[in-house]
Amino acid sequence: MLFLAVTALARLQNLPRKNLVNLGLGILVIIVAVIVIKEAARMNKFILATIIGLTLLVVCFSWVYQRNEPKFLTPLVDEIAPFFPSAPTSHW
Repeated sequence: MLFLAVTALARLQNLPRKNLVNLGLGILVIIVAVIVIKEAARMNKFILATIIGLTLLVVCFSWVYQRNEPKFLTPLVDEIAPFFPSAPTSHW
């Protein structure tokens, strides 16, 4: 079993630093998400719904303004976009 641990450690040392940083950030995001979800479970449900709603509203308006929505939502944003302002396009 010690041989397998040494092999895994050697493989980790060969990975690019960028991948290790991304892996570490991903693990950190998961830990923070679990803590936030546990705290939100004890929160007043009306306040929680308001926070979630406002967050979704800001994200959706950002998608419509910047047009950087996920590809599967493009048809929906195409329908909504004419009613809201959009970012100016550069002609360079």
